[in-house]
Amino acid sequence: MAHLFRDALDGEKKTFDLATAIQTNVGKIGDVKGLDLLASSLDLIDVQEKLPLMNSGRFHAATPVEVLRRALRPIIEDNKYDFVLIDCPPSLGLITLNGLRISDYYIIPTIPDHLSTYGIKQIVDRVGDFSEAVGVGIEPLGILVTKFRAQSSVHTNQLHILQKNKDVPVFDTVIPENSDIAAAAEYKAVSTMRQKWGYRGQFDIYRALTKEVLSRLQVAVAS
Repeated sequence: MAHLFRDALDGEKKTFDLATAIQTNVGKIGDVKGLDLLASSLDLIDVQEKLPLMNSGRFHAATPVEVLRRALRPIIEDNKYDFVLIDCPPSLGLITLNGLRISDYYIIPTIPDHLSTYGIKQIVDRVGDFSEAVGVGIEPLGILVTKFRAQSSVHTNQLHILQKNKDVPVFDTVIPENSDIAAAAEYKAVSTMRQKWGYRGQFDIYRALTKEVLSRLQVAVAS
């Protein structure tokens, strides 16, 4: 990803190649097939600061929020993938706007405390303004509560507050704070998703979330 954005900043010789950049059948989970990855890196932190200075090129057609869309257009238009998931930084900088530019929907993960949820309305409003500015629909699919501690009155109360807000729906699935879930980010070989997430119900939680996301997408597409 950093290579792609550096090319955009350079404005002349293009060295990013989508076919070689995409890593196919990634992961160390035996029963997961067809999962490809276009990897990011911490170098994007430095690149993002320079993006506003990007050369607009011939006919002024290139803009800092169109870099990712222009690069991924071949695989998006060919319908090569059933789903493309874009993991964005927790900000609305130019890198995140690139991700939103090619998205139909977005999910807001949050810890259920006051400070973590304080800016959700501003995020939704700004994404709505961005959606209108670029002329495409980008809808909030829902708020996902993560690292939830059932014994915490703060978490419980904030969850209820989020559920009362009708502007953005909250997913029924709640991801608990759990050491096995945190450890799942480690790159290690396992045979099944259940092995990866742990045997105390974590896999079932993520499967429930997947079903809920798919259900909301079907409703949104049908409407």
